Order: sequence, then C-alpha cells, then structure tokens
Amino acid sequence: MEALKAAIAAIHKQRPRTTVVLTGAGVSADSGIPTFRGDGGLWRNYRAEDLATPEAFARNPLLVWEWYEWRRSLVREAQPNAAHVAIAKLPNALVVTQNVDGLHHRAGSTDVIELHGSLFRARCVRENKRTDALDPFTDLPPHCACGALLRPDVVWFGELLPEGAFERAARAVRDADLLLIIGTSGVVFPAAGLVSFHKGLSIEINPQLSALSSSCAYAIAANAAEATPPIVQAVLDAGTDR
Repeated sequence: MEALKAAIAAIHKQRPRTTVVLTGAGVSADSGIPTFRGDGGLWRNYRAEDLATPEAFARNPLLVWEWYEWRRSLVREAQPNAAHVAIAKLPNALVVTQNVDGLHHRAGSTDVIELHGSLFRARCVRENKRTDALDPFTDLPPHCACGALLRPDVVWFGELLPEGAFERAARAVRDADLLLIIGTSGVVFPAAGLVSFHKGLSIEINPQLSALSSSCAYAIAANAAEATPPIVQAVLDAGTDR
C-alpha cells in the first residue's frame, strides 16, 4: 500500500510533536456499529433524518427513544477496535469525534471532544441538566426527577454543536503538526470544515475517497482498524527518534 508507506515516511521525516485526530463513523465500523448512511441505515422503515430532530421528539418522544434504545443496545455490546486502541496510545493527542458511541473513551483516550454528544448521556428538556445514562431505561420515554422529559444528549439535525466545542477543536487543528482524519465522509458540517484550519501534515484513512481526500497530503484507502495502528506506531517511533 504505497500511500501508507509514503505517509509513514513523511511522519518520520517531519516528526510531529502535536497531533489531532478527527474521526467519523468509519472508525467504529470494525466494531460492528451501523452507520446512518448506506445499507442498514433504516430502522422500522425510518431514516435517521426522520427521527434525530427536535420536531420528531416533540411529535413522538416514545418512538425516538425506542430508536435510541436500540442504538444504545448495539453500542453497549460493541468493543473498541484496533483503531480506537491505537489512537488512545498517542500521547497528548486531542481526539475530535463526530461519533456518539463513546468508544474512544472506552479505549483509553482521555482528551476527547464529542462534537455531536453521547448516546450514554441524557438531558432534561426543562432544566438542561445532563446525567450519565449508561444502563437501559426501564420506562420509555424516560423522565427527569423534576418530572420533565429526558432527551438523548446528542446534537440533532438543525441543532448547534455544544458551546465552545468547535472553537476549541479549530484552535487545536490550526496549531497541530499532524492531523489524522479517520473514517469520515467529510460532508457533515461544521465538523468537515475543521480541516481547512490545518496547515501541517494531514493524513486521511478511509476505504473510499471522501470530500476531504483532495485536501490531505496523503489519502490511505483502507479500513481504520487496518491502517491506523501502523500510522500511530510511526508517530510514536518518530517521537523517540528526536
């Protein structure tokens, strides 16, 4: 795989000191987590765009929560794959993820910006208070202690990102020596716009060409679990060579 070899050679030559990892659904594909797009993207004949909206929740909170409980059960049984584990080995790296599955945390990454929230938190619609929600809910739709509905603490279509998340990610991407872009289609904004802030070495890992491939110095056509470990190892080796 020539692109992989060339990217590793570039890492050894440039010896990056700071790394930001931008991940999308593809980094979790080898953990068996289905994505919104493509085959298997429907649930009970509903598209994600039909359910992941404030309007859908206001109209039918039970239906929306049934979908999220189904998703949460799938993710709860999944395990971090080789890509998640490798990323967690990068010292002082910031992980900026569009995923809501929490697998970066479970793999050991400690500095993670979850741009789109987490399946395993809930938020009170009245008080806006967030609580961990790791276990299945016994009653759907769930309610806060105050009596109001709880909603998944995720960013739905048409909603803003968590306050300050994009700004912090943009600063980190701008200042990083190395940007790894793993498993993202590059079509979901504003997350996809982060790449434009980077001026250093950029490496994409994705099975197919994405909207970001042409913006990267190296585009590696491979699954995340296959190509991420050798790229991370190169970063670690380059750090010890200083």
